[in-house]
Amino acid sequence: QLQASGGGLVQAGGSLRLSCLASGRLFNENVLAWFRQASGEERQFVGSIPWSGGSAYYANSVKGRFTISRDNAKDTVYLQMNDLKPEDTAVYSCAGRQRRLALSARANQEFYPWWGQGTLVTVSS
Repeated sequence: QLQASGGGLVQAGGSLRLSCLASGRLFNENVLAWFRQASGEERQFVGSIPWSGGSAYYANSVKGRFTISRDNAKDTVYLQMNDLKPEDTAVYSCAGRQRRLALSARANQEFYPWWGQGTLVTVSS
């Protein structure tokens, strides 16, 4: 089970860190990801990270501003969001899957069977 937290209201240019806590044990081959969904829009991939080894992978829209990291001891994945823009306003959710995906498939939400509740991020201009 996954649970996202840390959302809130922030001004444009500000920062926010989201957390995704995994209540069950995660294994090295697992992958956790962040998605977001703005009101009236489709869910969008933000980025993903393998639970052990490897590096994070990001959507072009957030590359250079957002950073995904993990704390294996705390069973938690983080999404550090810097230089936030009003268009980043959305409900952010964490998702997971058992095994890693090919690069071309990582952004496809259909490949992530584990989902947590989202947390709302609102960026004011």
